[in-house]
Amino acid sequence: MGKFGTTEIILIVAVILLMFGGKKIPELMKGLGTGIKEFKNAAKGDATADKKEETKE
Repeated sequence: MGKFGTTEIILIVAVILLMFGGKKIPELMKGLGTGIKEFKNAAKGDATADKKEETKE
């Protein structure tokens, strides 16, 4: 299970195109980006909430 080469990456992209089609991929990537952004914001929110609790004690 080593490194991915050019052939493997091309094969993976081709399979994804066949599964979802060209029109659906931008919607999937937009949803993925939104999810990652929300996750980062939630993680930052938890960290700031923890710092606020420490200062109150």
